[in-house]
Amino acid sequence: MALDRLRRRRSGEGRGPERPIRPWSAFAFRDYRILWISSVCGLMTMQMRMLATGVWLYDVTGSGLQLGLLGVVQLAVQLPAILYGGALADRWDRKKLIAVAQSFTFVFMALVAVLAATDRLAPWHIYAVTAVLGVSSVLGGPARSAITANIVPRSHLMHAVTSNQATFQIGAIAAPLAFALVVQTLDATAAFVVSALFALPASLMPLMIRTQVAPVESGGSDESVLRRIWEGAVYVMRHPILPGLYLLDIGVTVVSFYRQILPLIVDRMFKAGPGAVGVMTAANSLGGVVGTFAVLFLANFRAKGMLVLYATLVYAILIIAFGFSTSLWLGTLLIAGLGATDAIGMTTRQTTVQLTTPDHMRGRAVSAHSVSAMTANNLGTFEVGFMSEQIGADRTMILGGAISVVVVILVWWLVKGIREYRYP
Repeated sequence: MALDRLRRRRSGEGRGPERPIRPWSAFAFRDYRILWISSVCGLMTMQMRMLATGVWLYDVTGSGLQLGLLGVVQLAVQLPAILYGGALADRWDRKKLIAVAQSFTFVFMALVAVLAATDRLAPWHIYAVTAVLGVSSVLGGPARSAITANIVPRSHLMHAVTSNQATFQIGAIAAPLAFALVVQTLDATAAFVVSALFALPASLMPLMIRTQVAPVESGGSDESVLRRIWEGAVYVMRHPILPGLYLLDIGVTVVSFYRQILPLIVDRMFKAGPGAVGVMTAANSLGGVVGTFAVLFLANFRAKGMLVLYATLVYAILIIAFGFSTSLWLGTLLIAGLGATDAIGMTTRQTTVQLTTPDHMRGRAVSAHSVSAMTANNLGTFEVGFMSEQIGADRTMILGGAISVVVVILVWWLVKGIREYRYP
């Protein structure tokens, strides 16, 4: 009995079941705080990079198709890399994997800054660096997500995962504001430098995590990575909920992904410039923070699958309204709502993946979730960019929203597991 009490104290559960778990309770654990700070820095460098490269590329080329090609480049390299990254997250030290992946960001963003400072930066450089960093980021991504379950007790996992999503939104708010400030006071080259600097703590801090995160092996140490990938794919395909969630994400996002196309949308729908891109990006992320914290206070809503469907349906309706908007301020308000509903659906999906998957499969299940998200985002970047050139950005949004409504209805009708899933 004494040994059991000691175990419970070490896991953070020894204070008695009668004490409620607060929304911010995951921050009581030192290792989670370190991971959180590292994540903020990593997300700052990623968001700064995406904004700076996207705005620079559109300013130089003026082409929505050129922006859309960023999605093609990322998909080509990220799809195989994310599958491999999930297997690595289950086999290698997750702390070191995160650190190595972030170190690539520092090196290559520093290279972009040098090229920009010497006036030698060209569009092909942007595509090449996007490809390299696309690989490094997705190799470390599943490890960063999967390690959360190793450093907080299961009873706090829902709040930790939700806080992880809030981390993404905080970085996504701070980055466009920092980008606008840096570009206005200095220049675009300085934005590349700042992005590189944020990568340093993101690389070093995971190594400060004290929790021993031993690789989880389901077989012998000589088990091939390809076999582990196949095992993960079979597990996901047989899961009663996950395939439907991934299908929902892909079906909606492919026809409505607007984030990397914002320079074009702001220019052609609202006749505004890079400053408005920063404002709308920050508003979208601020809405995401609101949506993420809404999930914290919806923790007792047991029908998690239906929560995802409700949020996605509202998202689809807002996409249609966004396509009809002509005022920059109305568009900014609507895009904040899009961020909120997207965050509710995304956070609940991520939590469901972690809660319904055993630890030895968690890295690969998280990897599969990342595959669906990455595939949808990258295809969506190309589709929205291409369609905006053909029929206009406003009509592209309206059409995408209408298709998204149909996708939500079909998933609700066809995937029984999502309708019936309850937790706890």
